[in-house]
Amino acid sequence: MLLDEDSQAKYLINLLQATGHDIVTANAVDLMNRPDSVVLDFARRNERVLLTRNCNDFQELHEANPVHSGILAVYQGSDASKNMNYQEIVKAIANLEATEYALKNQFVVLNQWNY
Repeated sequence: MLLDEDSQAKYLINLLQATGHDIVTANAVDLMNRPDSVVLDFARRNERVLLTRNCNDFQELHEANPVHSGILAVYQGSDASKNMNYQEIVKAIANLEATEYALKNQFVVLNQWNY
């Protein structure tokens, strides 16, 4: 999994790694402050699912070219009480994985899997 620059908090990385995910961060692969298209191209080339909070931009990129390993989008709003914390993000990914949902070429809103 590739964590976009807006989603690479150390605590989230640790939680994801503890649940068995192979994590690469945008910072670790020199993708900080790079265009979103470059980040998604890296994910494509390396067959990594992308986790981001930059939902609108990556949804546009997905619609323009839906060939990738999957995009997991975490929406945040002005009401902080409705936003997902790191544990909820990890739980939503586990819920998604439990269904054996095929992520390839999909844009998935993780908020919908937070239950």
